[in-house]
Amino acid sequence: MKNIAITLIVLLLTGCASVSGKPAKVELVPEFPSQVDLRNTEVVIRRLHDQYHEWKSVKYRLGGLTKKGVDCSGFVYLTYLSKFGIKVPKTTTLQLKAGNQISQKRLSAGDLVFFRTGYSTRHVGIYLENRRFVHVSEKKGVMISSLDDAYWSKKYWKSIRIGT
Repeated sequence: MKNIAITLIVLLLTGCASVSGKPAKVELVPEFPSQVDLRNTEVVIRRLHDQYHEWKSVKYRLGGLTKKGVDCSGFVYLTYLSKFGIKVPKTTTLQLKAGNQISQKRLSAGDLVFFRTGYSTRHVGIYLENRRFVHVSEKKGVMISSLDDAYWSKKYWKSIRIGT
């Protein structure tokens, strides 16, 4: 547990960088006790539900990475790190480059779903199952929404499957 806490602190202090146009770096965290094969849908769904219940209703805070407040890309970063042992970039822009684009029809638990919520504003969530995704709403905090919701269906942009 101490090693995980130290790893989290170091990761939060170091940040991520990427050269424009190149894939963002995604890496396994070697000392993570139970890394998850993202192709194991059953385990991914269970861990995403666990994360949701641990973070449910935590308020939105731009740049936040704690239960005092978290933003959408921070929630993705923390979820992948704590539930799957995978370090993904911290920003939506870099998370877009952290895997391969897939069609909405091919979505599987753990895939990232991206939305254009404004002229230059992007939002990210993590696909669960049955066209639902977990994310951080500016108004309601950490929650589960449907891709079929009138708002989200109009704002849907693309999906990324994380590659390691």
